Amino acid sequence: MTATTPQFRSPAPSDQPSSSIQQSELTVDVAIVGGGIVGLTLAVALAPSGMQIAVIEAQTAVAAASRQRAYAFSLTSADIFKGLGLWPQIGPYICHFDQVQLSDGNYGKVVRFLPSDLGTDAVYYGAEHGVLMAALQGAIAAFPNIHYLCLATLGTTHNHRECTVAEVSTPEGNVTVRSPLFVAADGKGSSLRQRAGIGSVGWRYRQSCVTTVLEPEHSHQNTAYERFWPSGPFAILPLPGQRCQVVWTAPHAEAEAVLHMPEAEFMAELEQRYGSQMGRLKRLTAPAMFPVQLMQCDRYVLPRLALVGDAAHSCHPVGGQGLNMGIRDAAALAEVLTAAHQQGQDLGSLTVLRRYERWRRLENWVILSFTDGLTRIFSNRLLPIVVLRRSGLWVLSHVSPLKRLALRLMTGRLGRVPRLAQLGRQGYDSAL
Repeated sequence: MTATTPQFRSPAPSDQPSSSIQQSELTVDVAIVGGGIVGLTLAVALAPSGMQIAVIEAQTAVAAASRQRAYAFSLTSADIFKGLGLWPQIGPYICHFDQVQLSDGNYGKVVRFLPSDLGTDAVYYGAEHGVLMAALQGAIAAFPNIHYLCLATLGTTHNHRECTVAEVSTPEGNVTVRSPLFVAADGKGSSLRQRAGIGSVGWRYRQSCVTTVLEPEHSHQNTAYERFWPSGPFAILPLPGQRCQVVWTAPHAEAEAVLHMPEAEFMAELEQRYGSQMGRLKRLTAPAMFPVQLMQCDRYVLPRLALVGDAAHSCHPVGGQGLNMGIRDAAALAEVLTAAHQQGQDLGSLTVLRRYERWRRLENWVILSFTDGLTRIFSNRLLPIVVLRRSGLWVLSHVSPLKRLALRLMTGRLGRVPRLAQLGRQGYDSAL
């Protein structure tokens, strides 16, 4: 397929809504609703195939990139970005985790995950939202076959035999977008998923997460911490510039109270859980709160529709799996669609889309079950469970094959790895 006009492409992210629209119709091979990290990863992964791609984003490019959030960025996500050729833009601005420490509250036994456990240069990475988005937005500006529609609102959609037609409202006028495949990358409240009537299973945890960025007095020494308290996990993620992001999970009422504490009281409570290993703490950002839930959609695909990222699934933040699952979704779907495009197949057919669903839905179930199990086991105060989990920590610390297996699962290297990640890893290793 060819685009009706090339004027839809925004040459560079800015506060402007999108480049000038000269015509009211756009025909593409894939239309992606949602221009966050997952949606843009999919667009950049598809672009070298020559397919015409539309990205429909509700915010300006600058607003989409300005979210104050950092992520535990897995080895496989890093490999995917290397495969996309974006590591030079990202690598210098992320923090290598030289060690990840897992512990049960004040219990003295600590499990330490090290790069040597997998033969890598890091266990994980600390990556900020703006850094990842800047690299992705810069990449899409380099591809004339990616049409980036900002401040765009998806209106009515109509399914036809060979394509879906959507009315998109922009500040410069209404646009009719035609594509054999629409991809929902529009988050937990996905409008595309809701319109399609795709159900889900899951539950809301009786917890919320409070996040803030801190500057400790002493170096964080590139060490990440995951401490399990009865009220919920408490994570410390090292960031560049000797900063740390805290993810503090607590029951809803407690989290709400923590959010609204005066700063001095907030810091006193925080330091009790944070520990004294980094000295005094300075708060750099106001705390923010978000609820926690587990969700898995009944299906990831319908004719002319595919779900990726939070539109398809959601998990507890323990272990930092959410964004990484979405990035692997994007790489997997891009691999499936590129192969189908090369073979002249209908990209929106169930025959093609179910290849993606079979690949990712089961693997995501494994991660969802893993994070849910961790949360339930470590939040339980029953003595037999406490004894069992602390015994498990001892086994995990002393049985190397089990430790490596757990680390491979957490870093995305267990299961089917997207070809893009394999190429990124091989190319990076050969350059060393």
